[in-house]
Amino acid sequence: MDHATAAPPPFIDAHHHFWDLTHNPHPWLQDAPVAHFRYGSYEALKRNYLPGDFARDTGACAPAASVHIEAEWSRAAPVDETRWLTTLAQRYQRPSVVVAHADLGHAQARHVLAAQAAFPMVRGIRHKPVVSLTAQEARRGEPGSMDDTRWRDGYALLAQFGLSFDLQAPWWHLEQALDLARDFPATTLVLNHTGLPSERSAAGLAGWRRALARLADAPNTALKISGLGQLGRPWTARDNVPLIQEAIAIFGAERCMFASNFPVDSLVTSYGAIVSAFAQAIAPLTPAEQQALWAGNAARIYRIAGWA
Repeated sequence: MDHATAAPPPFIDAHHHFWDLTHNPHPWLQDAPVAHFRYGSYEALKRNYLPGDFARDTGACAPAASVHIEAEWSRAAPVDETRWLTTLAQRYQRPSVVVAHADLGHAQARHVLAAQAAFPMVRGIRHKPVVSLTAQEARRGEPGSMDDTRWRDGYALLAQFGLSFDLQAPWWHLEQALDLARDFPATTLVLNHTGLPSERSAAGLAGWRRALARLADAPNTALKISGLGQLGRPWTARDNVPLIQEAIAIFGAERCMFASNFPVDSLVTSYGAIVSAFAQAIAPLTPAEQQALWAGNAARIYRIAGWA
């Protein structure tokens, strides 16, 4: 695997997770395994992952600030996760801000959004819509998808609470995401994990490029450079630096962010390897563009204080 050769400049990790399986409910880590997990077995994640573990993994590449993304706490009590994270941040100064969870299609969506937005650390919401496993199976209009009327009604509430939206969906659903972005221009939509280009055939990558370019047409969208692991293949800079560069070229250096997806991506590589590959990918860009990609864009989108 690749390893970082030098510490990066001060940066923001725009996507990571914490969990305490001893005390808190995370069904996907404690009960039956999730089917079709994109990295295969995730038994290695079924342990507590707290700020001390993150500090060990990041080492000399520790971010100066970080964005915690909801980690699929029990859906019966999503606000409890935010309350726990607030306590964690008070003790460890990490995370800096939070993207919380709310079921946008639920009858109580407004109530949950109001409760989440009441926490000073909360900046946005992630609720994974229904998606298909492959591009060939993709359909519009499925219940629970980004086309679902009830789901969109919940999405419409985000702007009222000043919240952004983090979207985790594969590239073959990005036409739906484009419709969301256009229909709700006051809400920033942040696409997670580089649009999930896990199928690296020529046809798969061509579809990914087209889908990213279409979504990038909406000015209220942004992209996290993360989640680039492949099932059954080692994570390498050779494989991933070109994709990082293509993604940044499509969305622009003013709308992309560094993100680690740790500890999930620890299944496929080290934190240092991710940082090193990102540094390599953006090295040809101007200092101002590099600063935006490392920290400035995340600071602006997630309203993290203390960054120029």
